Amino acid sequence: MTASPTSALLGILDKYQPRRLLCISTAPVPAAMAYCEQTTGCDCINTADVPLPPELANQRYDLAIVANELERLDKRAGTELLAGLRNLSVSRMAVLIDHSLTSDWQDTDFFALALQRTARFAQGDRLLTLYTYDLAEYKQVPDWLNSKYWANPEMFGKYWW
Repeated sequence: MTASPTSALLGILDKYQPRRLLCISTAPVPAAMAYCEQTTGCDCINTADVPLPPELANQRYDLAIVANELERLDKRAGTELLAGLRNLSVSRMAVLIDHSLTSDWQDTDFFALALQRTARFAQGDRLLTLYTYDLAEYKQVPDWLNSKYWANPEMFGKYWW
């Protein structure tokens, strides 16, 4: 188990090595700041604006971190933010939420957005949960998606109708 949210986020940043990092948070994210200081060529964009301004919304990022944000937003705005990031701006995302500050968000809300619960952190009376999304790990290729299961396997890849 990871000791803190910062170390968990640093692990994600070290794993993916993003060159363009979007941090959506009301306060600076310590892990992102430390990573960008130590990594040359890392472009870190910080904002607390939701919805994202057009100059930020219409770009691609290697990774987005959302922290200290969902607790202050209504659920619809938060859902639109996460879905918009997932669909248009990033292939990887990390979301950190304090469940002790909001009862609107449940695990199933994040699962419905294709995020996975990665870690939980209890800090005093706070319950922080880290959810992640990675398009490459979202769904495995099914067994049946190859020529072995076709009616005429010798025709696989030859004809397109």
